[in-house]
Amino acid sequence: MPSTPSTPGTRRTSRTKTAAVLLAFALTGTAAACSRSGPDGAAAADARGPITVWLSNNAQEVAWGEKMIASWNKTHPDQHVSSQQIPAGKTSEEALSASIIAGNSACLVFNTSPASVPQFQKQAGLVPLDGFPDGARYIESRTGDRAQQYRFEDGSYYQLPWKSNPVMILYNKDIFRKAGLDPENPKLATYDEFLDSSRKIVSSGAADAAIWPAPTSEFFQSWFDFYPAFIAESGGTALVEDGEPQFDSPAGRRVFDFWRTVYREKLAPNETFPGDALGGGKSAMSTVGPWAVAAYKDRIDWGVVPVPTSDGRPASKISTFSDQKSIAMFSACENRATAWDLMKFATSREQDGAFLADTGQMPMRPDLLRTYADWFAENPDYREFADQADRTVEVPAVAGSIDVWQTLRDGWTRSVVFGREPTGEELPRLSRDITSLLDEY
Repeated sequence: MPSTPSTPGTRRTSRTKTAAVLLAFALTGTAAACSRSGPDGAAAADARGPITVWLSNNAQEVAWGEKMIASWNKTHPDQHVSSQQIPAGKTSEEALSASIIAGNSACLVFNTSPASVPQFQKQAGLVPLDGFPDGARYIESRTGDRAQQYRFEDGSYYQLPWKSNPVMILYNKDIFRKAGLDPENPKLATYDEFLDSSRKIVSSGAADAAIWPAPTSEFFQSWFDFYPAFIAESGGTALVEDGEPQFDSPAGRRVFDFWRTVYREKLAPNETFPGDALGGGKSAMSTVGPWAVAAYKDRIDWGVVPVPTSDGRPASKISTFSDQKSIAMFSACENRATAWDLMKFATSREQDGAFLADTGQMPMRPDLLRTYADWFAENPDYREFADQADRTVEVPAVAGSIDVWQTLRDGWTRSVVFGREPTGEELPRLSRDITSLLDEY
């Protein structure tokens, strides 16, 4: 069962306590960074030599990373790169935060969550990449217009946007057939169509659930139900823009009401499924990124469509959540010139193409379908995801990011998943709470 969300009476205390813990943790890291002897920033910026990088524990990413590093080492014997997986911890974010405090971070971490970048920056744990002469120019030329989403509040880039998994709706065609629905032209574009199709799936017994996102209260779960839907419905609006929350709006209310209907009619259960509901045939649909192609291609007959909107706008007009991971340079790095050169090497057109081929995840560069036309011709299952990858929105790069998401998630589980608070009251209350939280930071 999902953890019980806080009641309205405890909301402020819980939120403030979480903010205080995160602030204390960040300040501890800052103090530790100042007290220990670390590399001199000016000298390190020009220094070249051996470095270490950390990779995620994704087997495909590790395989690509090892080949990329071997290629680098072959031509840079005096700047040897070694790698390992991100150290074990409750989450990779906690492991990285602990490494900042201990002063033993890798030079580069491939798989840094944008939501954690503000916390790491507050711990004095990251190197601003626009400090390199070509830093901002390289990030903006590779990433395109979306690069501006990754600037922090102080105007600097503390991350290089690396790869995305744009969120879409993947569905099981066999379950749609059993429910009497057209699996080749599913009616899922509008909220009304999505709800009608979902009702037929459940009432026919074709599956236990139409869709089964995790109803639990972890801060990041909103990235796979509320946030893609809000981005799509609002025309590409981020959760926070110009320091102000944006979701207490007609688009936000439509999203809350749509998902509240899904849960109220039990088209999605409000309890956790212990495993893969889509792969196990318990759910007809799931919100996923292109990683799902490799996961499901030999298990189910699937199709993919954009996240629905109230008016069913065309795919070319729909944006979604990026589910992006970045490469970050950590301040413990002594040979930063080598680290920066490796970042550019690892995100070159050639290496991005190798990464796409090895993992099926989308490099953060524009117009993938044309850039890697031959690969997509041979792998057409990824085309819809590649097209969607040009229209993605990131989590806002604001201080207190994780606490902002946790506050939102607590309200979502109260109002939408369990129906305890009317959406018309919950949304303005959440907006006020998050505004106060942003002011605290």
